[in-house]
Amino acid sequence: MSLTLLGARPFGGEPVDIVIRDGVIVEIGPAGTLSGVGGDAGGEIVDVSGRWIGPGMWDSHVHFTQHVIRRSRIDLTETRSAQEVLDATVRARADGAVLTGGMLMGYGFRDGLWSEPATLAAIDEAISDIPVVLVSGDLHCGWMNSAAAARLGVQLDASGLLREVPWIEVLHSFDQSDALPLSAYRDAAAAAAARGVVGIVEFEKTDNVAGWRSRVQSGITSLRVEAAVWPDRLEEVIADGWRTGDPIDDRGLVNFGRLKVVVDGSLNTRTAWCWDPYPGMDPSHAHSCGMESVPISELRALLERARDAGIAAAVHAIGDRANSEVLDTFADLGMRGVIEHAQLVREDDFARFAELGLVASVQPEHAMDDRDVADHHWAGRTGRAFAFGSLHRAGAELRLGSDAPVAPLDPWISISAATARSRGEREAWHPEQQVPLDVALAASARSTLAVGQPADLVITDRDPYASDRDELRDMPVAATLLGGRFTWRTI
Repeated sequence: MSLTLLGARPFGGEPVDIVIRDGVIVEIGPAGTLSGVGGDAGGEIVDVSGRWIGPGMWDSHVHFTQHVIRRSRIDLTETRSAQEVLDATVRARADGAVLTGGMLMGYGFRDGLWSEPATLAAIDEAISDIPVVLVSGDLHCGWMNSAAAARLGVQLDASGLLREVPWIEVLHSFDQSDALPLSAYRDAAAAAAARGVVGIVEFEKTDNVAGWRSRVQSGITSLRVEAAVWPDRLEEVIADGWRTGDPIDDRGLVNFGRLKVVVDGSLNTRTAWCWDPYPGMDPSHAHSCGMESVPISELRALLERARDAGIAAAVHAIGDRANSEVLDTFADLGMRGVIEHAQLVREDDFARFAELGLVASVQPEHAMDDRDVADHHWAGRTGRAFAFGSLHRAGAELRLGSDAPVAPLDPWISISAATARSRGEREAWHPEQQVPLDVALAASARSTLAVGQPADLVITDRDPYASDRDELRDMPVAATLLGGRFTWRTI
């Protein structure tokens, strides 16, 4: 099976013809010069007409089921206060919002800068006769009423908020009880392909092996997937013999990924584990500097167990204390791996990423969403917050992602945020932390445009190197190829 692309311009380059056979790039030459143009008998020839071509995009941090479910929840992303959240929820109910498992659910509030805090009394006063669960934008806490707490069997304090480990367990328990139609996954995968995405790293807290094998068997074949495992299933996957890199499906689209361990919380919930207290917190309070979600001693035991079973690790660390402790743990164990987020890092720790062979998997759009809350809660430290430039200059390997649904599953948004550090009418936030475009593009791909590489490709209507900040964010994608077959095309 062959495909020939005529007159495609590599990002920033001159037109070439590209011959693909059996999912692999076999020839690249100046436009009109390849003797093999046309490929095997019956092969398809596509005139790219001078459009631009590069390696297909990866999103290196996704919660895919959460991303799919978000579309069915009340949208709270534009709210700016507790009262606005409650008003939006009440309006949605009056407008006939669909219940999820008998619960009214919303998504997207961010309470890091609210002038008045969330309270159980306020949400109970707004709606008390049915369970209401509102999911924070970073997925690290939920605001619920008493009816929901009784339904879910949890204890709430006066805030009505449930955070971190207890919340994450609740979040995934009721999401899994709601059977999403396969079409919802298919639509979400197709939407990702339409933005040039060829692969994702899946961090959903569920049985990703069975879930993604079933989806591929059911015809969802527009994405490659690295499927992670969380600690609660580690012994199960070890017993089943899974190792990092093992193929999960018979089409070679899904591979077994890494052990995901969450060491601390998040900035918006003030649970990211830091060296310094959060503003207004009593320094003697147990969680004045954030919290450990998984104690470091437990992290070490989990990583050792995974390593000895051939399973690599990806560790969530947001605060600078969390990053220091995770770096120490990888160093002590002599392990390579991935640190997810790395949002606040001590100056002395940047170089350690490269020295230890650790990947920094970062989500640039979070810097745009959270710049104001960072300026408040990490005041005086934001020069080393979301410090992609510092990581790059220190030699760390970067990978870009979205943390969808926390940010859109769209690599061009991530690339724009990483290179511009601004959006809308705002000036660049700490422009010294911008990264060059070639670095951002490489951090968004797992292959290159070269002979012998898999034909995972994106074709765009604009050259990224000739695009400004906003043109990058809405980059028009003309086609996406996965293993030499089109998963999206307008040409």
